[in-house]
Order: sequence, then C-alpha cells, then structure tokens
Amino acid sequence: MRILIVEDDLDIGQGLLRALKDAGYSVDWIRDGASAQEAMLGNAYSMVLLDLGLPGSDGIDVLSFARRRGCTTPVLIVTARDDIETRIRGLDIGADDYLLKPFNTSELLARIRAIVRRHAGAAVSTLGDETLSLNLDKHELTFRGHSEVLPAREFALVAALLEHPGTILSRAQLEDKLYGWGQEVESNAVAVLIHAVRKKFGHDVIRNIRGFGWTIDLSAPATAAPG
Repeated sequence: MRILIVEDDLDIGQGLLRALKDAGYSVDWIRDGASAQEAMLGNAYSMVLLDLGLPGSDGIDVLSFARRRGCTTPVLIVTARDDIETRIRGLDIGADDYLLKPFNTSELLARIRAIVRRHAGAAVSTLGDETLSLNLDKHELTFRGHSEVLPAREFALVAALLEHPGTILSRAQLEDKLYGWGQEVESNAVAVLIHAVRKKFGHDVIRNIRGFGWTIDLSAPATAAPG
C-alpha cells in the first residue's frame, strides 16, 4: 500500500517515513499544502497522513479542497491541535480519524490498519474471506489453508489487490500503489512479485485477466489464464 505523508516538520516527517517503510508501506512525503492538494488528486494512495499546520495552505483547507474535488482516499489527521472545535471540523469535512501529537508509533500503525479494513468492509485486522485472507498486522497471507508471512513488497501487492476485491488493476496501477516517487521500477517488477506470491500459494491466488491486468476475486477463485 502506498501512503502520502503531509508534514512540514523535518524530524516528525523523517520519523513517519522510517516507521511506515519499516512496516512495509510505500511512502511519499510532502511538506506544504499546495503540493498536498495536487498529490491527493493525482495519485493512487491508500491513505493520507495529514498535518494541519502547513505552510501555504492549512491542512483543513487541503482536506476540504480534496473532498470537494471528489477525492475519496482515507485521511488520518495527525496534528498537535487538540481543541475540540478543530477535531470536530476535521472529521465533519471528511477525515477518517484524528490522532494527536505526540503519538505512539504502534498506535499510529493500528489506526492505519483500522481505517484500511473499514474501507474494505472488514471488521477485524484482515482482508479477504475464509479461503484467502491477509493479516494486516502480521503480514501473513493464508490461502486454502496454507499460511506464510510475506516480504514487504509482496504484502503490499496482495494488500493493493484486496483493497477492492474483484477489481482489475493494470501493471501501471499496481506500480502507482507499490512504489513511491523517485524509485526506479523495472518493467517486469510487478510480474516478478506476482510470480513470487504464486510460487508460495499456487497460480490461482492471483488471477490474470489477459490484456487488462490482475485481480483477486474472492467470489470466483477459479483457474486463471497464464500470465
């Protein structure tokens, strides 16, 4: 999963960047409001961590602008502003959650997992069903009774496909979700990751829709076309 950090403080931004990368997320970091507005509308993020005290444009204005333009990406406000009026306003204009600074990294990661599973319609910290499930906390994939902990990039791939089961994602869409700005991406990078997951769980774990891309269809895990 790819997460956008919007935070102007250098130390906090670097700390968030390290923590999220260590947790297996692909991360981009922006330090001003105007750039945040552009990024939220133009990139495929699974989540935005939004500070409110930003140069150029306040975080509340950034969120309001994004929601008015149809951006539905989940947003977790991370700020030192603890007055109840700001919290209520942030939630009312479209934030999914609100976390006060200073915060515990474990709590931040738990809130991220909670927001992801809510948007996927899951009640617990897993995505999928009884046949195929991904534990967001342990990075453990279970398919037809076989379980393995996935490396960070394979976890991100499966999580991206399970955010909206049955949706077909092209190579370009998966690259957008898996890799941040400035990362060099080999032309076969997605195919290599899919091959690695299939090697562990079998070909049916990820289906190829020839000419369109890949999907995890929980309703029809039938044999897929090669590729």
